[in-house]
Amino acid sequence: METLLRAQMADPACTWSLGSYGAGAVFARDPDEAARPLENGGIGIVTARGALALVVPPDLRPFAYETGFNDGWSQAVALCLPEAACAMGGRTVLTELGPDAAAIRPQDRAASLFDLGLGLRAVDACLRVADPEGIRRLRALAGRPLLASGDAGILRSLAAHPDRVFITRCGRIEVFAPGADPAEAGSGPQSHVLPQLLRLGRTHAATAPIPQGWVPCGALHPAHPARDRPGRPIPFDAGRHAAFALVLDAWGDPALVALRRTILAGQDPDPSHVDGRFARLAVRAARAQRRAMAG
Repeated sequence: METLLRAQMADPACTWSLGSYGAGAVFARDPDEAARPLENGGIGIVTARGALALVVPPDLRPFAYETGFNDGWSQAVALCLPEAACAMGGRTVLTELGPDAAAIRPQDRAASLFDLGLGLRAVDACLRVADPEGIRRLRALAGRPLLASGDAGILRSLAAHPDRVFITRCGRIEVFAPGADPAEAGSGPQSHVLPQLLRLGRTHAATAPIPQGWVPCGALHPAHPARDRPGRPIPFDAGRHAAFALVLDAWGDPALVALRRTILAGQDPDPSHVDGRFARLAVRAARAQRRAMAG
């Protein structure tokens, strides 16, 4: 498990996320962007725009999968914990937590951390503020359910400037850069809070084949064979394709991996094996890969 995480951490084409359905943070970096490892030798990386630090609880389990869609496919490794082991603070109102002693950079450890109170099970979504005026403004809102009470506009204005910190049982992502334009996906570390998705109360997207009893706390998205990190088409990269096949062999659902192999070998799968949403999505992904391989 640690070998997988460290190998992907070394690749700037890999994107990382921590959070829940509707609220999360993404860590990404450019190939030529200055980056340094964590001072304590842990699994993580720091840039001028953000930082990622991971831990590996004994019961952390990766689930690798592919999802096919109209013009291609995605690939991911969900980082999951049992339902009983994933819980964070679960706060439902804006709450001051005090100095962020666990901040990745030493200079941030005296700044004040505020939980946004989203009430999510597997992640604490927080703002970190160092300037006295920012702290005063947040303290004035403490104890209020910001999203439920219609204060999302205030929240967005505050979140445009302080650090955003998303914390789970398997690590944290800190976003230092100002809020990015959602249209600039893949441009660097960023965060999102989407009330319309939060209201659904899901732990993950319905297209992710997460076994019952497990909750994803985050995910990694290894280098894609046919797209760059922002999602633009690139010539098919057979090395990237083969690398993710090894990840699927180690951490994927054996039945879905078998369907993939059948289709990539140019054969039609047994219809009785293509039963259910996840099987259909895996088949669609493999067929998209066949088309990409053919050029």
